Amino acid sequence: MPNMSLTKNPMPEQCPNERNKNFLEVTTGYTEEMAIDEAQRCLNCKHKPCMQGCPVSVKIPEFIAYVAEGEFEKAYQKIKETNALPAVCGRVCPQEKQCESKCVRGIKGESVAIGRLERFCADWHMKNIKDEITVPEKNGKKVAVVGSGPAGLTAAGDLAKRGYEVTVYEAFHVAGGVLMYGIPEFRLPKDIVQNEIASLKKLGVKIETNVIVGKTIMVDELIEDMGFDAVFLGTGAGLPSFMGLEGESLNGVYSANEFLTRINLMKGYKFPEYDTPVYVGKNVAVFGGGNVAMDAARCAKRMGAENVYIVYRRGKEELPARAEEVMHAEEEGVIFKLLTNPTRLIGDDEGWLKAIEVVDMELGEPDASGRRKPVVVAGSEHTMDIDTVIVAIGQTPNPLIKKTTEGLDTNARGCIVADDNGKTSRDAIYAGGDAVTGAATVILAMGAGKTAAEAIDEYLN
Repeated sequence: MPNMSLTKNPMPEQCPNERNKNFLEVTTGYTEEMAIDEAQRCLNCKHKPCMQGCPVSVKIPEFIAYVAEGEFEKAYQKIKETNALPAVCGRVCPQEKQCESKCVRGIKGESVAIGRLERFCADWHMKNIKDEITVPEKNGKKVAVVGSGPAGLTAAGDLAKRGYEVTVYEAFHVAGGVLMYGIPEFRLPKDIVQNEIASLKKLGVKIETNVIVGKTIMVDELIEDMGFDAVFLGTGAGLPSFMGLEGESLNGVYSANEFLTRINLMKGYKFPEYDTPVYVGKNVAVFGGGNVAMDAARCAKRMGAENVYIVYRRGKEELPARAEEVMHAEEEGVIFKLLTNPTRLIGDDEGWLKAIEVVDMELGEPDASGRRKPVVVAGSEHTMDIDTVIVAIGQTPNPLIKKTTEGLDTNARGCIVADDNGKTSRDAIYAGGDAVTGAATVILAMGAGKTAAEAIDEYLN
């Protein structure tokens, strides 16, 4: 019997005034009964429009049909046919802009909660099933994957399933890339990421950490000296951008990359149990309006800041962050200073940040991106007492690979130039994810890794 409710089953979650003081996962997941009820909202459309919005082509109606019947393991296995990281995607993918945006149920109500159901299936599997993975027969060919973020892990998994001997090289001491250093524990528990990585290791994927390709090993060495038949570059976009404002070198000013890495990967939120102190003052300003800005602001709140501000030059409707992340930030007490732009950072005599100067903005005509361009309101300059600033205005690819790899084309933004299949200007070298597109979403990076794995397989055969 179809469930014709116009609304999704709500996601259970911690109370805002409790969760803004801890790093436990905010949302706690569907029960079996809730998952079945939500799955029964799916109409199992003949043309499967939801799949058109999925970068990794998950067979969405098929896995949801299994959930509706209570066949949770079959649902999970259906997802795994095309998605190497379902527990991750179910938590951090912007489904509202992808698969769920195409859902027919969304025309006269809310779409089916595809992401929540994907997460449920992955969590149910991890809790109830012990994986028995069969290692594919090796085909005698080797592929190196540089970077263990979502693009690299996806490419590695897909190639391993095809029989390739795959080695992943990661610069940090822990595999996972942005999934480990960039996304907070309360949104994506790290044991879930490591569980997904463990599944890849069972497939035969080797992971070498503390290896900086471009320094300790050169890309050319991987092919010429180490015998790899192809290389996939999934090095991400980890180089932070700043605004070039006076005072950005003051003590108390972070890039979002550094702030989140110290908290997430280096367990700064567990200091002194983990020896990673993270300075957070009473009044924190986060420059930016994307998901990274929301993550940084919510972390600052949990680290003890009394007042945390999102300083963003456009209005609420223009915020690029997911609506759910904005809502959670507001619920947790983050203050939004919208139509506000910083112009200067002010320090004390000892070099510590003590205030920021800002101006009010108003929205004018649309710019080249189609968004209304913010314009300064004359005479609106004023200061805010701020002792910590976190700059979250975007990131670009690290230039290291380009500098140490002859003949690898990059564009003006420092991104590796690759075609739709991930092929670069160098034979046998492919690339995908944020290293090619600039900072984007986890699922788009996974889609690029999947596409490149197919292209590498075709190239080597």
